[in-house]
Amino acid sequence: MGGFSVTGGSGRAPRRGMRLGTELAQIAEQLVVLARGQNRLHELYEAVISRDQDLSDVLELIVRTAMDLVGARYGALGVLDDAGEQLREFIPVGLSETQARTLSGTGLPTGRGLLGYLIAHPEPVRVKDIAAHPASVGLPPGHPPMHCMVGAAVSIRGRVYGNLYLCDREDGRPFDAHDEAMIASFAEAAGLAIDDAALMRQTQMDAEHFQRMLLPRLTDLRPLLSAAVYRPAVTPRHIGGDWYDAIRLPGGTVAAVIGDVVGHDLQAAAAMAQTRNMLLALLHYDPTQCTAEILTALDRAVEDLTANPVTTLCLARFEPDVSPDGSDTGVFRMRWSTAGHPPLLLLSPDARPRFLFAQPDLPLGVDSAVRRHEHTRSLPPGATVIFYTDGVTEHPDRSIEQTMALLAEHADRLEHLPLQELVETLADQHPSDGHDDMALLAIRTPTPG
Repeated sequence: MGGFSVTGGSGRAPRRGMRLGTELAQIAEQLVVLARGQNRLHELYEAVISRDQDLSDVLELIVRTAMDLVGARYGALGVLDDAGEQLREFIPVGLSETQARTLSGTGLPTGRGLLGYLIAHPEPVRVKDIAAHPASVGLPPGHPPMHCMVGAAVSIRGRVYGNLYLCDREDGRPFDAHDEAMIASFAEAAGLAIDDAALMRQTQMDAEHFQRMLLPRLTDLRPLLSAAVYRPAVTPRHIGGDWYDAIRLPGGTVAAVIGDVVGHDLQAAAAMAQTRNMLLALLHYDPTQCTAEILTALDRAVEDLTANPVTTLCLARFEPDVSPDGSDTGVFRMRWSTAGHPPLLLLSPDARPRFLFAQPDLPLGVDSAVRRHEHTRSLPPGATVIFYTDGVTEHPDRSIEQTMALLAEHADRLEHLPLQELVETLADQHPSDGHDDMALLAIRTPTPG
């Protein structure tokens, strides 16, 4: 049995076995890269679908994902103009702060050199030596040296949207055919992600415009003054159900309302419009009915006629207080009823701001059979009543007592401002984290003279 060998004695099998082992290792490495790429693509689509990412953020995420797939040191995405001839946006990744600052004054690349070559030839390209390529025109001053490149066009619905460029592998090796195929496939997937992000962005803009169209333009309510402001959420971008209105009723009284439909989509905006219109009909049908009775009727109508979600709401009616001899006293009486809504904030010329805590009752859409309550308060001349939605005061790191105290503090400091400026400044200085949309409505009683 002497001389037994697993090679069969030919001496060639070890070399074939070594080569096979190397190829299997490369295949295993490629499978790992493909799996990582699949995970990153999944993360990319999650970012788009969640609407947490703006389009510019998605573009940068695409570049970083592509760099990770092939281990590139630098990457960039050039977005073409409508004519498809020049760059209108360029997102570079991998530059140091100093390099980025140095190149910030050079403006967008003009589309010459290899960038222009890829624009003119929208197909995958792999360059081993950038400087030796016939289309190369060199790099601008302050630009880091780059030696090899792989790139591919990003297309959306058959039209070239831009080009993805990657330069210099981290391991110092040139890009290979596998890298080129990987980036070409990724560029196709990136086009779908960009298209989805752009469509979501447009849908969001259209929905927000739709919601703003539903909000009323306040009419002249003299002698009372009125002002309102609406602000959409900062992040994530969504459509909310916040709304307000203030109208003059037959008989000279004024009704003011603010509400918030649960939800952050078009259904919430549509429910807001339905609820508002039904409330206006009820107010005009019987303007003498107390606010609690009106909310009870509204709750039943919403329950019987719609599938609207839960809604919080505060309805108030302002009426002048008349002396026994029929003369105007200059004092207004406010009657209001609350359906699970935050308390009103009262600013008086001769007193500290105070919240009008009262029995909040249930929101609309919970139980229309539960009795509701009306509250009454006299308002001195020059008093301001501020209605607001919970987006003004909600903050995950602060208690509601803290944010309400901050709101009162801001309002006290701004009370002297004209009413529209007051509500806009309050919206700018809101104590919330901005995660929800917000609305503010203010009613001010007249001052003597």
